[in-house]
Amino acid sequence: MPGLLRGVARTAVVAGTATAVSNRVSRRQAGRWAEQSAAQAPQQYAPEPQYAPPPQQYAAAPPPEEDPIEQLKELAALKEQGILTEAEFAQQKARILNR
Repeated sequence: MPGLLRGVARTAVVAGTATAVSNRVSRRQAGRWAEQSAAQAPQQYAPEPQYAPPPQQYAAAPPPEEDPIEQLKELAALKEQGILTEAEFAQQKARILNR
């Protein structure tokens, strides 16, 4: 039974590969024929070139606002470390709470 499965799998792989190669050759040949017919066609009725519209510019998304509670905790930690004075802490706290 394993030999039979191996043979079926091998056949499937070979058939799939052959199909893929055949399709690629067909597409390549069709492209060559299209190039030849375009070169032989009269150029008096050449279509106007089509221009793609310019890509749209999107504004960058604003950064997500931090949680006011987390900001207050960070300020309190800075005040405890002596980095912020009481006045600076109060000013920043009011700024955060008045958003």
